[in-house]
Amino acid sequence: MKNALYIIIGIFFLLSCSTKERQKQETQQSSPSSFSFTSNRELGKEKLSDYNFFKGDLADLSPHENVHPYQLNSALFSDYAHKARFFQIPKGESAEYHPTEVMEFPVGSILIKNFYYPNDFSKPDGNKRILETRLLIHEEKGWKALPYVWNDEQTDAFLEVAGATKSVSWRDNDGNTQKINYSIPNMNQCRSCHLKDGKIMPIGPSARQLNGDFDYAEKGQMNQLKYWHAHGLLSNLPTGKLPKLVNYENESDPLADRARAYLEINCGHCHRPEGPAKNSALHLMASVDNPAAWGVGKTPIAAGKGSGGLKYDIVKGNADQSILTYRMESSDPGTMMPELGRKMVHKEGLALVRQWINEME
Repeated sequence: MKNALYIIIGIFFLLSCSTKERQKQETQQSSPSSFSFTSNRELGKEKLSDYNFFKGDLADLSPHENVHPYQLNSALFSDYAHKARFFQIPKGESAEYHPTEVMEFPVGSILIKNFYYPNDFSKPDGNKRILETRLLIHEEKGWKALPYVWNDEQTDAFLEVAGATKSVSWRDNDGNTQKINYSIPNMNQCRSCHLKDGKIMPIGPSARQLNGDFDYAEKGQMNQLKYWHAHGLLSNLPTGKLPKLVNYENESDPLADRARAYLEINCGHCHRPEGPAKNSALHLMASVDNPAAWGVGKTPIAAGKGSGGLKYDIVKGNADQSILTYRMESSDPGTMMPELGRKMVHKEGLALVRQWINEME
């Protein structure tokens, strides 16, 4: 009788533990995350902090020794967002130099791009708000693009395959308050901008874009290509003169070079023979010598209402009659170019391209 009682008590205890464990699991599964975005752990890690790119407070973006900062000579316009770029390469490996295309990064490499707005553009190193971090991860089967959205507390960013919209405001260089609903692209939009020959590829880190000085803090300023090579991050760097894309914001560089650099980084990734807009027959890489390929005297192929009733992509000496500038100064989603990545008109970029066209002879 006594043994039977012990058995009954044991069964009750086990059932009780099982129930508590099930309730605990259900509670964990139904607990709201600290951020209400959908996550997809099959695609990537749930949080940016899970990658361990940065030390200390994540919002400081202070990289570990195996994560390296870089910048481009001419940056893509993204509604005036500032960007902090980094890359990580597997230990003991290096990217391979390429004279015309993006460096050939080994499998396991990750490109990290953080988009943020300083509260006051006249104090770019002051307080800021980070909105998103985009990762390009090089896997065996190719590159993968993942968007991470920062929480309002600025403590972490979370994988959000559907993208997001975040309201942001800042004080511009003229002291005026600007505000927009900033769009963070979804995975398909990331893919559409990064397609080359049907495969996702990085856009920025080419030899032309990296051939410029970077401030490596205590190590001082140094040419990025030479720094990468000296530190075992880049192989097969040739000697002699290296290709270079000018900074379109540097007014000391020739006007045509600046305008072509602007069009390459903002439009050339699509408008090239290997890009998603190849059917337009517009080739806007700065290395192209044929003016007709840039659009001079060229009639549009598939612009539709995007042409604004104008006849040619570029009319020499007349920006007002050029489709190129017509689409740049539009914020209508059915007309504007680029189609993604902006809601605002880039006034300075538009003025640059307009001046270039108006001074064409």
